[in-house]
Amino acid sequence: MTSQSLDEIIDSAMRPVADTAADFIFFSIDIFGAQVPLIVLWLIAGGLFFTIYLRFINFRGFRHAIDIVRGKYVNHDDPGQISQFQALSTAVSGTVGIGNIAGVAVAISIGGPGATFWLIVAGLLGMSTKLAECTLGVMFRKYEDGEVSGGPMYYLEQGLSLRNWPKLGRVLGIFYAASMVVGCLGIGNMFQSNQAAAIFIDVTGGSDSFFAQQSWLVGLILAVAVGVVIIGGIQSIAATTSKLVPGMALLYVLTALVVIGINYEALPGAFAAIWNGAFDPQGINGGIIGVMIIGFRRAAFSNEAGLGSAAIAHATARTKEPVSEGFVALLEPFIDTVVICTMTALVIITTVYDPALSGQSIAGIELTTQAFASTISWSPIPLSVAAILFAYSTMIAWSYYGLKAFTYLVGDHRAADLGFKLFFLCFVVLGSSIELSSLIDLSDAMVFIVAIPNLLGLYLLAPLIKSELIAYENKYLR
Repeated sequence: MTSQSLDEIIDSAMRPVADTAADFIFFSIDIFGAQVPLIVLWLIAGGLFFTIYLRFINFRGFRHAIDIVRGKYVNHDDPGQISQFQALSTAVSGTVGIGNIAGVAVAISIGGPGATFWLIVAGLLGMSTKLAECTLGVMFRKYEDGEVSGGPMYYLEQGLSLRNWPKLGRVLGIFYAASMVVGCLGIGNMFQSNQAAAIFIDVTGGSDSFFAQQSWLVGLILAVAVGVVIIGGIQSIAATTSKLVPGMALLYVLTALVVIGINYEALPGAFAAIWNGAFDPQGINGGIIGVMIIGFRRAAFSNEAGLGSAAIAHATARTKEPVSEGFVALLEPFIDTVVICTMTALVIITTVYDPALSGQSIAGIELTTQAFASTISWSPIPLSVAAILFAYSTMIAWSYYGLKAFTYLVGDHRAADLGFKLFFLCFVVLGSSIELSSLIDLSDAMVFIVAIPNLLGLYLLAPLIKSELIAYENKYLR
């Protein structure tokens, strides 16, 4: 069977399911001429609610979060498997991916520079949601044979049981876990390996590259590299990401800063375009609502606030105070969206952005590469390295998310652990060498549909989160 016939078989089998799932989760309504996906409204509402309900903890708690990460309150005798910095690195590795390079470019090409402003606003709001879900992740984590398991499936089941809704909690927990298992194979696996392979082939000669017709070899190399790390469990994953994430983020941000610095004369105009475009967009369907939703959608899909995935990693952190890990988690959207995505946006706006193209979708990775190369001819090389590392780190983190969701469903035993990891690695190879359209549509839908049970659970458990936060602040911040 050729790879093309395999593509056709998979596409024909998956397309009806993928279309149905994607149409459901990305169903939109018209607001003043703008098509607004309901799932984005659901995520925005969560960010707004927890920002106000927790008294703007995203701003008030920022300095304290930094203090925790740099070890001011560390106690090696606290329960957990990895340090709080390692938990943050693991979670950030799951959110910082190809979307930070390509997705931002698409948002700007469609919504203009003003989309950047709303992207930042959404990132700031998402900080509060992250604190809420990761606080619960630690509160309701489970210890078994020295292993820690946690995440939305556990706090949905146990938390709602405390609120006298045990059946609802169990149903939502199973639904969340099942959706995460399917979703992790696409957005956190095949999409990443596919894009990493495409970038690698491009920088090694494009159509003339040895790997052009052998992309599965790139996938195999990636699978081996991922397997070496994930076979050791969360400690191995955390040890890798705690070194990889700062390095790859620094590489990307420094390269971006060099480009921005060389084009510093364009910065005032860029900031003006971002501000004016946010409130008076020109040529954008839906006007201000349209550009706002474009920015919010990109941020929501980038930092994953409201999806609960990060809580799976943060649940393993070494701490006796659940809220302290919530403070650590609120740094994620800031790093992922406010810093890295904004760097991408400024590079594009100060170099190659053409206002005449606003409202048109442009291939994101091409626009970003063009923006870097327009200033530094060799910049696509570090950009490509960063992009591949982003994809690699995302696969590592999402393998753990999928594993914990899988073992929640079938039980935490060695056969399930090893079986899922091997299954995940097979999909790394598969993703690098086949057409992904149908599978990615289904995967995206399954990943983002988990925001429905997760945020519903967060709302129902909001009084518990607030009481824990108040008690923590009275103890450590008075």
